[in-house]
Amino acid sequence: MGWQSLALEGAELALWADWLPPVEADALFVELLESVSWEIHVIRMFGREVASPRLSCWIGDPGASYVYSRTRFEPHPWPPALAAMRPRLQRACGSTFNSVLANLYRDGRDAMGWHSDDEPELGPAPVIASISLGAARRFTFRSKAARGRAMLELELPHGSLLRMAGATQRLYQHALPRTAQGQAPRINLTFRRIL
Repeated sequence: MGWQSLALEGAELALWADWLPPVEADALFVELLESVSWEIHVIRMFGREVASPRLSCWIGDPGASYVYSRTRFEPHPWPPALAAMRPRLQRACGSTFNSVLANLYRDGRDAMGWHSDDEPELGPAPVIASISLGAARRFTFRSKAARGRAMLELELPHGSLLRMAGATQRLYQHALPRTAQGQAPRINLTFRRIL
């Protein structure tokens, strides 16, 4: 099975639900859980500093620093498993990536609110390749203009690849909502290119 285009006006969205075979996805999940230097990032929300509701690690090529919520993140070196996967991912997405934000959602209480990956260093129409490992979670999109309820809801399964491109980040916000159900851990890898 390959890409499935997703309907969201003006956006370029595609999901490959089984991009990684289950055995490979299982092995990558275990390796990253144990080898990545997971950190609590402090972010600015509504004028105050708070701990991000997930664990993260910024990984990338030397010089691929990233500013998010007024904090500059210098990249950690590529773990061998991600370095080996990068060329294959670039072929699948038709883009090049020099960095990845690894996020660990420990359970259903860890989440990420509405936001866009629209920082200036990503350029005007970034390609974001998002790999999900571990527990399947709901992922939602809403219009930046309307700021209403979610317009599109997906479930991102273990081993899936979501490609967001074109005007997606300019027109829409996305979120990973909390869930009351007890959830196993989930790792999300968002590959991008810092200009």
